[in-house]
Amino acid sequence: MTLQQMKYIIAIVRCGSITEAAKQLFISQPSLSNAVKDIENEIGIEIFQRSAKGITLTIDGSEFLSYARQVVEQAELMEQRYLNKKPSKKICSVSTQHYAFAVNAFVNVISRLDNDEYEFTLRETRTYEIIEDVKSFRSELGILYLSGFNEKVITKLLKENHLIFTPLFTAEPHVFISSAHPLAEKDFITLDDLENYPCLAFEQGEFNSFYFSEEILSTAPHKKIIHVSDRATLFNLLIGLNGYTICTGVLNSNLNGDNIISVPLKTEEKINVGYIRHEQAFFSSFAIAYIDELQRLISEY
Repeated sequence: MTLQQMKYIIAIVRCGSITEAAKQLFISQPSLSNAVKDIENEIGIEIFQRSAKGITLTIDGSEFLSYARQVVEQAELMEQRYLNKKPSKKICSVSTQHYAFAVNAFVNVISRLDNDEYEFTLRETRTYEIIEDVKSFRSELGILYLSGFNEKVITKLLKENHLIFTPLFTAEPHVFISSAHPLAEKDFITLDDLENYPCLAFEQGEFNSFYFSEEILSTAPHKKIIHVSDRATLFNLLIGLNGYTICTGVLNSNLNGDNIISVPLKTEEKINVGYIRHEQAFFSSFAIAYIDELQRLISEY
């Protein structure tokens, strides 16, 4: 088993396919496939499960990936220390529900990096896809929330996929509205107050279950509801239509401006925001720094 073979496996997982990994590694697809078969035969496990839909990591493959990442990162540290080799390109992917603080932390960590090269991915995406991304190692970590309503269902799904939820903070539910909204001056808002205003919610695609909703109280009846796919559209509709969305209340004016405000929502519900990781995951230095920055920002908020 060689260091290069381990790097091949890491690249395949990152790219999601042998074909794409071969392109990025500048080798032929058959050569890369043979390299995978060689290492599988040598260590006596199947790393990837192959099907008509592509490849996925097996349970043994997930464990192997965790060790391979540790070995490769330690080898690179030794090369930097003793061979004066420049740091390798930083690579990390994060999947998250639509949270401004997640973007803010991402910005802050990258701005402090002293690297000539890096390749990062931040996916603001649907709840089910966050779980799939972390399960398949497409992302190192995912950010989502649990509540009294969805906790049993989401926790069961995480356990089935060997994922661990670590809490970041518990939030009192708030409502995001325009600063010019008729309810903007209220100290708190009730669901009855919001009855005649459009409710804005992030659509969840094929897995459009109430349990996967990014907004709590998803089963509450709404006279008007608009589903959106990104935060920019949602904020434009908040302003243009006097709409609202239910959220954590954590808002960053540097990223979102002063046109959106956060007002407490009168409810007994709580929002427990945290990150998920694979139980066999080995975090990169960027992922560790990102979690630290999330915790720092949250303590400020």
